[in-house]
Amino acid sequence: MVQFHIQSDSDIPASKQLFDQIQFAIASRQYPPGHRLPSTRQLAMIVGLHRNTISKVYRQLEETGLVESQAGSGIYVKAQGHEGGTQLSSPILEQYPDAYKLVQKSLDDLLSQGCTLSEARELFLSEIDWRLRCSARVLVTVPTRDLGAGKLMVQEIEQALKIPIQLVPLEELATVLDQTHSGTVVTSRYFIGHAEEIAAPKSVRVIPVDINDYAKELEIIQRLPKDSCLGLVSLSDGILGVAGILIHSLRGEDLLIVSSQVDDTYKLRALVRSAQTILSDKASYQRVKEAILSARDDLIRHPDLICSENYIGEKSINLLKRELGLG
Repeated sequence: MVQFHIQSDSDIPASKQLFDQIQFAIASRQYPPGHRLPSTRQLAMIVGLHRNTISKVYRQLEETGLVESQAGSGIYVKAQGHEGGTQLSSPILEQYPDAYKLVQKSLDDLLSQGCTLSEARELFLSEIDWRLRCSARVLVTVPTRDLGAGKLMVQEIEQALKIPIQLVPLEELATVLDQTHSGTVVTSRYFIGHAEEIAAPKSVRVIPVDINDYAKELEIIQRLPKDSCLGLVSLSDGILGVAGILIHSLRGEDLLIVSSQVDDTYKLRALVRSAQTILSDKASYQRVKEAILSARDDLIRHPDLICSENYIGEKSINLLKRELGLG
């Protein structure tokens, strides 16, 4: 069960703390598509905030496209992109609106049983052809301000799928899609709403990936002694910002948090000298090790360096493999 922590004496508004925590729960699939969020009354009792504040946070989540309100029922996590069952136009589909979902499920069942795409193609020619066209070009998109997160996604997807991936700033996605007739756009749930707005009119599917819930890392942080200095290092400034807020909401002023993007040599050196524990993403891990070694003569004790889990959740990687016909 997702637990929320609000620091009432923080400079960060309580609504911002709660919004980021719920957004993180959705992006990491702790709250999967179709999940019903707690009622405003329930959540108000849990976090100690006024119901009007909870309602404001829910409205903000709805405006971002992450949740939807169902009259008389509640607030639900919204299915995005390919999860929503986007359909191809066809007279057959118009006659049988549920046919597309049946084809998808049947194909996934065949693939999970070891059937190859060539064998399945004879049974589901149109579906297989569509998937093969989409897998010919895979684009990862994130806003320009957070290209570091995009680089992490590209590295992990290329490593897992063994195919080239193109990183495209979200602001340039429309132009890039104008130059292609097929493909698949991959993005985090943080940015799915904007990506869908751009890709849907061009008949290009968007697959949202879930980020890791970082349960192991959060457990380590929870056990750190009070007044410890915790260092955070990543390719992504956006990831560092969200991580800082989540950790602050969990531990308040108990910890001193210092962060640095891996390419900021000056800040990284300062972080290595001050932090007792350092959390690093995999892409930055080697550079952080080198920074610690280069500063070893100035350190009373080496900081504990912890390499975090992959940015993308394992289930999302497996989903991409299936959707692109690679697994």
